Amino acid sequence: MPSVLVVEDDPSIRQSLIEVLAEHGYAVRSVGDGFGALREVTQTPVDAVVLDLGLPDLDGGDALRMIRGISSVPVLVATARDDEAEIIKLLNAGADDYLVKPFSGGQLIARLQAVLRRSSHAPSTVAGGAAGAPAAPAAEPLRPTTVGELAVDPGARTAYLAGRELRLTRREFDLLAFLAHHTGQVVSKRRLLTEVWREPYVDDQTVDVHLSSLRRKLGERAAAPRYLLTVRGVGIKLVAPR
Repeated sequence: MPSVLVVEDDPSIRQSLIEVLAEHGYAVRSVGDGFGALREVTQTPVDAVVLDLGLPDLDGGDALRMIRGISSVPVLVATARDDEAEIIKLLNAGADDYLVKPFSGGQLIARLQAVLRRSSHAPSTVAGGAAGAPAAPAAEPLRPTTVGELAVDPGARTAYLAGRELRLTRREFDLLAFLAHHTGQVVSKRRLLTEVWREPYVDDQTVDVHLSSLRRKLGERAAAPRYLLTVRGVGIKLVAPR
């Protein structure tokens, strides 16, 4: 049974989250403040954290950075802040995914299952997963790729632009490595969600936010792209700058 730490200061919301998670087979612990969350993560490891940002003692973003400093546990941020800059800031601070309030129990479970799958923390029996089901075919291994002045090495999980190492989040690197592996090919957002995020039923904004952050780190903008070209209505492709 996977364990989840719920960090939420509102008692009624906290209880609702606990009930939804318990109904889907999760062992749930909960706290109402940031320092309590740090204590729980330090003393008793969990498989995932659902972190509210509006905490009474710590800003949720600060709590996220502190958790990330002591643990690699997957963190799903629950936030009422839906602007792109804030979401990029959270992802760069170490969030594995986010939910914008208000959200349904179904959205919570789907996002939580996704972050657990990506982090290899998910048991085969979680929330309807069929034990003994045939394993999916192994994905083609990604190879080191050089595109213009961009060098991406999936094995070493490093990316360099003009000799300077890029500081990428885990998801940004996965996205860049996948696009580099398919250099020159237009890749749809739906395919990226399926093969990079492994959650094909989530909205495309998830990809858009990560692409925006990745573009910024590559020194470009959507209006003036160099490496990441958008093919309107089709998808995105990585190319060498002209």
